[in-house]
Amino acid sequence: MEKIIDENTQGNTLTLEARDNNSKKLYIESYGCAMNFSDSEIVASILADQGYNTTNLLEEADLVLVNTCSIRDKAEQTIRKRLEKYNAVKRSINPKMKVGVLGCMAERLKEKFLEEEKIVDLVVGPDAYKDIPNLLKEVEEGRDAVNVILSKEETYGDISPVRLGGNGITAYVSITRGCDNMCTFCVVPFTRGRERSRDPQSILSEIDDLAEKNYKEITLLGQNVDSYLWYGGGLKKDFKSASEMQQATATDFAQLLDMAATAHPEMRIRFSTSNPQDMHEEVLHIVAKHKNICNHIHLPVQSGSTRILKEMNRQHTREEYMKLIERIWEIIPGCSISQDLIIGFPTETEEDHKETLSLMEQVKYGFGYMYKYSERPGTMAARKLEDDVPEETKSRRLTEIVNLQQKHSAIRTAEFLGETVTVLIEKESKKNKDEWSGRTEHNNVAVFPKENYKAGDFVLVKITDCTTATLIGEAVGYL
Repeated sequence: MEKIIDENTQGNTLTLEARDNNSKKLYIESYGCAMNFSDSEIVASILADQGYNTTNLLEEADLVLVNTCSIRDKAEQTIRKRLEKYNAVKRSINPKMKVGVLGCMAERLKEKFLEEEKIVDLVVGPDAYKDIPNLLKEVEEGRDAVNVILSKEETYGDISPVRLGGNGITAYVSITRGCDNMCTFCVVPFTRGRERSRDPQSILSEIDDLAEKNYKEITLLGQNVDSYLWYGGGLKKDFKSASEMQQATATDFAQLLDMAATAHPEMRIRFSTSNPQDMHEEVLHIVAKHKNICNHIHLPVQSGSTRILKEMNRQHTREEYMKLIERIWEIIPGCSISQDLIIGFPTETEEDHKETLSLMEQVKYGFGYMYKYSERPGTMAARKLEDDVPEETKSRRLTEIVNLQQKHSAIRTAEFLGETVTVLIEKESKKNKDEWSGRTEHNNVAVFPKENYKAGDFVLVKITDCTTATLIGEAVGYL
């Protein structure tokens, strides 16, 4: 099923339009969440000003950067295999090549990376990308270069990111960095630091620029978008009291979403990711108010067991989560919901597992991302809880979860049979060069014959068939 993937182990080689005066070659590969792909665009923008054009040929690169993920051990092992590949190319083809590790894995391992991976020349954490030009000078002078200092401020609001390897139709717009929630399984607060929000005017300016370049859809992006709050900069927790925070001139996520949708009614808007504990009802009313905000919410639950949620330090119970789901459907009828689930968290019993299955039966998610628990060094779960669920039990439970999600995905896609939906054409279908592929406002992938339509068009499509992950239909006209 297309949507059931481990997005934290998918790599993507990214390129941008060359600048004529640039002579050096940058090969940048990204793994992990959407924030990493967004960060790679910032890095490429910084290095374009330093004389680097991107390339998709590893062998010709002067500088190779891999933007890494630490959310699961599988993701880190993938990165190590890629480093072995770079090492082989460096030894046999391009000995002058410099190699750098970016992102969460760089932040977690820091100087140890230089000791463990002898081919690594520089290590750069998520908040230190502006320092890459200085670190490259250190490398050129024969010194190892490391900067993994986490910032208390929004770091890249003043940089206009290039759009790497994109389709010129959809784009990410980062609005927050870091996370304060401290879920016991998650390494993000340690690798990306405290939560910071970006100046809304810089966000709106970036959206204005994308609109001028004829982009048709944006995704407002953050580890936890619903906790977005701008009151002049710094950390929310620098305030001594809630009343002191309220006295500041503030913009919250509902207001930001409203401003973006109002400014560009012709542009489709998505947002990700939401945390159940921080999603306020006002956001739902803003989604319902604007036709150009997609009726899809990615709402990670992680477990259907209140006991396990408490062990995870998730600040919601199963009952509170379900009340939120019901409220979403009351305010936004037919809204598509997707999920994240962790299977086999420490102490998870068969009863806890059944509670997750029963919650899935209640919601019937459109799609989801499901993983076996992977202990991450430094997290509270790693320090306090024994990873006591046998691997074979995790695998069996994951299979049951995935199978149930496939069943529910089939139910949700079948709901659109006979309906006419709006599809934004994004690219040629992978399976048929004579068909277009795009997404609906509910985040369903849809394919249909190309005819005379083109990428970037909003097209009305009559749905005639479906799989568990894809709607199949025929275009009946423009929106």
